[in-house]
Amino acid sequence: MYMHVGEEVLVRTKDIIAILDIDSASSSPYMEDFIARQDQKIVHLTKGAVKSIVVTGNHIYFSPLASGTLKKRSQKLSVQEF
Repeated sequence: MYMHVGEEVLVRTKDIIAILDIDSASSSPYMEDFIARQDQKIVHLTKGAVKSIVVTGNHIYFSPLASGTLKKRSQKLSVQEF
């Protein structure tokens, strides 16, 4: 299944490694270092404020959707896959 992560972008749910809240990711020096090393793989999906970060094996998406919203969407998709 696919999940909408913002700006008409769909990501395969089985490719998602993590969904992180921007506030908690910003406060972690480890996460800041990880993102700084991934410049070519970062996809900005928002023209305004970033609310969450979706990490996959190939890209890091800066999403305008809240991490709680994305979590709910992923749980609904998981049930529908079976």
